[in-house]
Amino acid sequence: MNRIKRALLSLLVLAGLTANAQMDDPILWSGSPKRIEGNKYEIVINATIDEGWHLYTTKLPEGGPLPTKFTFTEPKGFKLIGEIKELSKSKTEHDEVFNLDLSYFEHEAKFSQIVELTGNDAMASIGVEYQACYADKCIYLEKDITIALKAATDSAETTSIEPKADQSEVVAVEVTPKESSTPNESGNKDSSLWVFFFIAFGAGLLGLLTPCVFPMIPMTVSFFMGKQGNKINSIINAFVFGISIIVLYTSLGFIVSLFNLGADFATTLTSHWITNSIFFTLFIAFAASFFGLFEIVMPGSIANKTDSKADKGGLIGSFFMALTTVIVSLSCVGPIVGALLVEAASGLGAKPIIGMFGFSLAFAIPFTLFAIFPSWLNSLPRSGGWMNSVKVVLGFIVLAFSLKFLTIIDQSYGLNIISRDIFIAIWIVISLLLGFYLLGKLKFELDSEVKHIGVFRLFLAIASFTFAVYLIPGLFGAPLQAISGLLPPQSSQRFDLTKNNNQTIITGSNHSANDNTSLCDEPKYADKLHLPHGLQGYFDYAQALKCAKEKGKPLFIDFVGHTCANCKEMEAKVWSDPRVLERLRRDFIIVALYIDDRTELPENEWTTSTRDGKVKKTLGKKNADFQATRFNMNGQPYYAILDNNERTVGEPRGYNLDVDGFIQFLDNGVAEFKKQ
Repeated sequence: MNRIKRALLSLLVLAGLTANAQMDDPILWSGSPKRIEGNKYEIVINATIDEGWHLYTTKLPEGGPLPTKFTFTEPKGFKLIGEIKELSKSKTEHDEVFNLDLSYFEHEAKFSQIVELTGNDAMASIGVEYQACYADKCIYLEKDITIALKAATDSAETTSIEPKADQSEVVAVEVTPKESSTPNESGNKDSSLWVFFFIAFGAGLLGLLTPCVFPMIPMTVSFFMGKQGNKINSIINAFVFGISIIVLYTSLGFIVSLFNLGADFATTLTSHWITNSIFFTLFIAFAASFFGLFEIVMPGSIANKTDSKADKGGLIGSFFMALTTVIVSLSCVGPIVGALLVEAASGLGAKPIIGMFGFSLAFAIPFTLFAIFPSWLNSLPRSGGWMNSVKVVLGFIVLAFSLKFLTIIDQSYGLNIISRDIFIAIWIVISLLLGFYLLGKLKFELDSEVKHIGVFRLFLAIASFTFAVYLIPGLFGAPLQAISGLLPPQSSQRFDLTKNNNQTIITGSNHSANDNTSLCDEPKYADKLHLPHGLQGYFDYAQALKCAKEKGKPLFIDFVGHTCANCKEMEAKVWSDPRVLERLRRDFIIVALYIDDRTELPENEWTTSTRDGKVKKTLGKKNADFQATRFNMNGQPYYAILDNNERTVGEPRGYNLDVDGFIQFLDNGVAEFKKQ
């Protein structure tokens, strides 16, 4: 029935009949016990996930969304053995919003808990708290599952009771932006893989320009022209040579993909201090190699053996010629390949294979084409000092990205050493040094003298200096949204001028902020909860409503969450507009109701929901129940305007980055309020 109801609601939404009043309930839970031995049972909990949604795993890194949590309420007649386990294989993907690698389930998820009966029969009551996400939003829900356990018999009867719709409790919701606007998340992942493929393809083209590889192109073509009997054989062997390069490099990606050992592997790989220390050290070594401090080379004996077998000619000779090319080229492209594999390892699955395929395809195509059309060699530029410049530029890039691994260690373990402004300062210095190098003002030992600057090199220098200038405002707290996924979180900023730059109206008003936004009393929970842009307001509905009545102003309600990414985006891109800030300060009493806050309420503030009959003991649950009960909505961000009689003024508004539309929403609310 739940699915039928949701389907009908979806049809009504498409018909435009429900507007924003839709409650999402994308997970269907069920459970059943299975006897293991004696009085020991395995309780299997199954989650059927609606198409396009995903469910987070039970273990997620700190600072991200809320993981799935199971609570056995006052177990009587049985005891728990061990912890709950995940039976289904999860997927792991990097989330640009949280800058974390998050694991989740699609379509279906199964969990297992071992219990042992201490009496004859028992009834297991299991509370499930979980966060489910769609392409453009996430919701945090609660469900109750009740499972009957019967005493051990040769064929124990089992009963599972699925949770009813009215047992669900909406606790908190987040809206998470994705790169793709399609509701099918698999499309987002496909897009991400395509992006990574083209990045790897570009890296392969870049690798061709290195000193170890570029001179090998004419040498390889000469091999095919001199060793093969006729043009047909030359072409066939050239294709075998190119395909062999692709197979050899792609096999490296395949080997890395085999390390996908389970749901926690990728998270451990990308968050543990040991692996990140290794990656940081490797990247520093790669950068030093590119700068000319030393060469990363394969043992000469290996290259000599493969080269001797390549002299035999034929298809086998073509394969060994490809193997020789791969081995020799690793002296220069090894750091590039290593960087790609490290990046691919965070996604695992097919990503390492796709990355190495893209790299090797770009790497093999020129060799193959020049072997088929040797006359094209005349159009190639000659080898020279410009190839070392390519290596040095790559060295600066690799050096910059090495900091990513240090910041992961810093954030994961709360060291607070590399703040956001320090990170940005280092990137500014690297960008400036790269720009000066491209202009010939900075030289390394193996560089040739730069007598003049080419147009392409000049454009690269301009891009490098431009990037440095773009980074400078980040030193003072600017969000730098274009690269926010690569930077430490804004909360780690030690010097942030943006925290106070909105304390006063900057639109020409003759009144100060304090004149127009003074509150009636000290806001509750203000020691831990804050409004953006220096706005003043409340975090408790009753307190805010009381003040709104005293001031004779409408009440602006902001349903928000700590982990709500789109809430933060609305605040950064819409609320920051001076016209919006002026209206919020001047015309409203603001209350921010956090629906995922875990602050325990005193007993005299507990409320019993009229929707599900449950007692709400935390601030977040109380606010979430208020939103669901009053507005029949469980998505954030969600904005509503109420008059002093608690009647909704105008149409509530959700996530929408249209600033003018938001201003119209506020103005309409004030106009309707004044009419009453």
